[in-house]
Amino acid sequence: MKILLLSDTYSEHTEKWALGLADSGIKVGLFSFNKASYDWYVHENITVFFEPEKPINAESTLTKLAYIKYVSILKKIIKHFQPDILHAHYATSYGLVGALTNFHPYVISAWGTDVMKFPNKNFVAKSILKFNFKKADLLCATSFTIQDYINQVIKVPVSVIPFGININEFKPKKVESLFGADDFILGSIKPLESLYNIDILIKAFAQLLPKYQNLKLLIIGDGNEKNSLIDLCAQLGINEKVKFTGRIPFNEISNYYNMIDILVNISEYESFGVSVVEAMACGKPVIVTNVGGLKEVVKDDSVGLKVNIGDIDDTIKAIERLINNKALYDEISVNGRKHVIENYNWDDNLKKMIGEYEKLINRSL
Repeated sequence: MKILLLSDTYSEHTEKWALGLADSGIKVGLFSFNKASYDWYVHENITVFFEPEKPINAESTLTKLAYIKYVSILKKIIKHFQPDILHAHYATSYGLVGALTNFHPYVISAWGTDVMKFPNKNFVAKSILKFNFKKADLLCATSFTIQDYINQVIKVPVSVIPFGININEFKPKKVESLFGADDFILGSIKPLESLYNIDILIKAFAQLLPKYQNLKLLIIGDGNEKNSLIDLCAQLGINEKVKFTGRIPFNEISNYYNMIDILVNISEYESFGVSVVEAMACGKPVIVTNVGGLKEVVKDDSVGLKVNIGDIDDTIKAIERLINNKALYDEISVNGRKHVIENYNWDDNLKKMIGEYEKLINRSL
């Protein structure tokens, strides 16, 4: 089987899908509008066909149409690679380029903002997305939340396949920590962008410090808000208690989950919440906002705590509940990992995706 993925090689999700398929013996081709930060795709079953030195960005509705000029390049790659399946991971940019090739079988996976935000811009945006979906032979969603957003655009069956977790890699384990043995570490592993409300976490952390001197904050990720978040820490006088790591290679990330005591993901919205599932798999209690895919993953208080969006006081109360109640902490730690094993096992998700590919190929014969 040969699968041509239209997906950002910069994304850890692309890395996970491509390597998972390749390790299963499937030949994988990659077509990306961004460049990977390291050569994760060195694999006998993976070929990178298109990956520019500089990112290709087209954020507005009209500039999305700039992607059309890459259709001819993709058609040449298809002719050379002769894939059994063309699979666009992200319904707008990659979804449009893939749709315009008229190749079948064609799969589109929606990830989040592509269906949660893009179609709300204007009529043209929604029309582009609907056109892409109509061209697809199969639509996939990372969560039931995303499935609902897809069905607001087009009423068709959607296969829900989460970004699952390798439970043998993401598990409780001893690691060499960046912190002392007596430190209690709050962690955030998200892009440093405004929608993830990392400033709210920093402010909550600053208010907790006088009461809990052993608290530290680990912020993993990079993005447009990095400098302003560092400045905020300086303004609050807590920069010595906060560590910014920048972006961490995906093959090292499970070690960082095992350095923290609580993961805090208090986004304004979230399509699924991969970092939350990864932390839960590592036996770390999580605090999330009661929105979208986050409330789907953290189904009740037995597997994690939920807070209101942008509420510093609510966030502080949730953190203190876990600091001061070891029985609750241990219960959520155990239940969270069990919940992931039962619902978000990467091997199961990968098998389901390959099964969908096989059905499409058999149908086209």
